[in-house]
This record gives sequence, structure tokens and C-alpha cells, in this order.
Amino acid sequence: MNKKKKKTDLNQPSITESSRSDLPPIYHSEQQPLISVIILNYKGGHWMHRCLESIRQQTLFSQIETLVADNLSEDGSEQLCCKLLQNWPPGSARFIQNGGNFGYCKGNNLPAAQARGKWLLFLNNDTWFEPETLEKLLADAEKYHVTAAVPRILDYDSDNFQSLGAEGFDLLGFPTCRKDFHRPTPILMPEGCAYLVLRETFKKLGGFDENFFMYADELDLSWRIWLAGGTCMGFPGATLHHRGAAYVNSSGGEKIIELRTSDTKRFYANRNNLLVLLKQSGPVLWPIILLQILWLTAEGIAGSLLLRRISFFTNTVWAPIKDCWQKRSWLSAERQRLTPLRRHSDLWMIRHFLRLRLNRWDEFLRIRRLGLPKVSRH
Repeated sequence: MNKKKKKTDLNQPSITESSRSDLPPIYHSEQQPLISVIILNYKGGHWMHRCLESIRQQTLFSQIETLVADNLSEDGSEQLCCKLLQNWPPGSARFIQNGGNFGYCKGNNLPAAQARGKWLLFLNNDTWFEPETLEKLLADAEKYHVTAAVPRILDYDSDNFQSLGAEGFDLLGFPTCRKDFHRPTPILMPEGCAYLVLRETFKKLGGFDENFFMYADELDLSWRIWLAGGTCMGFPGATLHHRGAAYVNSSGGEKIIELRTSDTKRFYANRNNLLVLLKQSGPVLWPIILLQILWLTAEGIAGSLLLRRISFFTNTVWAPIKDCWQKRSWLSAERQRLTPLRRHSDLWMIRHFLRLRLNRWDEFLRIRRLGLPKVSRH
């Protein structure tokens, strides 16, 4: 299969080039919107007004379908979201009650199944757009024929750079190198707070893996996209503001003033990073799995000593490894399911995406600035 064929398997034909006047005409409720913006909410009512208002202010608003999905919040979010959407143009927005706390993965898959846009944008509610963000993002996505992309992400309360996606993965298999590029650049992983992807590709690859629940889900999807012959890029011309960790670390309001984590968060993050490698990789990458386990073990021991409780190690190292082992039948089935879609080898992934800069270096810099994280059990 040649390179051109691989690309057309996943990427839809381009509608336009980048000029605004060339974009498709205004759609009506029965026509396909250019993009479906999917906002998953869980007890995030505080952030919804600015997020939704920034969508209303988009220069591309007439071609946007907005789906607000709620994971059964108990803070009045459902009533607030319905109120905020009630005066939107007919057919431009919907509220969807998922009916349970299904985490990031299933919580986003449910509204994605109802979306009609050519593109899907999975958007965190603690974000807001500059007025031309979506127009610029989609123009670049069409121009470069990408499968998935992310805009330039800045802090919520300032223009300080936050991310343009992870350029690659490090020697331990973690996503790394969140650099501020000056031109459209291929990346391993768009950030989950503003993940743009072709709807047909998302459906073809199975969407977000619901076994993950939350964390590392965007890494898993991006890895599948690359292995299946697609492309992911970061586009610095489009700008998004993002608070980050709004639910688990709410202190400081719009500005992060301290670091917080929990045994539960570390369980999902550690387990899911391992699951990505176990599900996607072959023998060439298996040594990285061992290195990652050794690193997590060292982190778990250090954390238990600092916190003076062995349960931190049990919950964040032993439990993730045990759960991966218990999922071995599912992992085998997933590897078989994904094999026919695979267009690139492990050697190809290493050549393009292995980076020397460790993911944990960025965490060390945050600790230097904000101090050691406060760790809760749940």
C-alpha cells in the first residue's frame, strides 16, 4: 500500500483552503455542520458561561454544532447549561444528559455518537477561545489534510504558553516535549482539553477506549491514529485558553496556585500509560514497558516514604500493574482488532517520536515553582 493510499484511508477529502470566504455556506439544522464541539461537564458549572460564550463569538459560529454532555453532575450544572443554551439558534446546540459518571472516555463517546459534523472537537469546559480560533484551526486542518490536531494552548488568565501537544514520547514511554512551535508541526499527541479529529476516523478507530475511564486517553487515540496511517499536528495560529485540573485542583480559581494529585488520579494515569504500550506496541518497544514499570516503582516508593503510608505504593503502582495483568485477555483481543488497521511499525514510531527529554522534567519544573503536590487518597 503506497503512502497516498494510506492517507486516504483515514483522512477525508479537503473541503477548502484557508481563506474564510471559501468555507462552506451557513448550514441549517438538516444540513451537516462543519464541526461538532463536544463539551463534557462534571460539576463544572463555574466554567460553562465563558466557554459557551466564546463559542458564540466564533467567526465560524454558523457552521458549528455544540453538544454539551453532562456526567450526572450534582452541582446544578444541568439546569445552568440548559439555561445558557436556551437562546441559541435552532439546531446549533443541544444538552445531553449521559445518565451517569462515565469518565472522560465514555462520557465523550456518547455525545460523539450523536454528532453530525465532519470534524469533532472534544473540549474541556475550563477553556475559552479567541474569536477566530476555530476558523484558523479548521482552515489549517483542511490545508494540511490532518486526521487530528490541537490549537496553541495558553493559560486561562494570561497569554503564557501551556502546550501545543506532545511532540513525542520519552525513553519511558510517557508523552513529552510540549514546545511552542512557530509553524504547523507534526506531533505525537494533541491535548485532550481541545482534541480535534475527523469524525469518520474517530468512529473507525473505535473512539476513546472506555476501559481507560480517564487519563492517557488522548495518547491512546493518537497512537492508534499514527499506527493506522493518519497524522496529528499542532497549529500555533489558532489560540485557546485553558485552566487545567479545574475539578481536582480548584484552589486559586482561574490561576493554578498549588499542585494537587490523589491516589485515584495516579492509579488511572499510571495504569493507562502502561495500557497504551501494552495494547499498541510490539517486541521493539517492550523494553520501554519494563523501564516504565521500574520508574513507577521508584516513584511509588519515594511517594510512600514522603507521605509515610504504604497505601500510596499499593494504590499507584501495585494496583495499576495488577489491573493490567487482569486485562490481558482484553489486551490480546484489542491487539488483534487493531492489527488490520496498522500501517506503521514500532521502528517507524521510534524514528519519528522518541525524544530524550523526560516527561517528568516538566513535572519537576512545576514542583520547583509551586512546591510538592498535596496528595489525597481519593
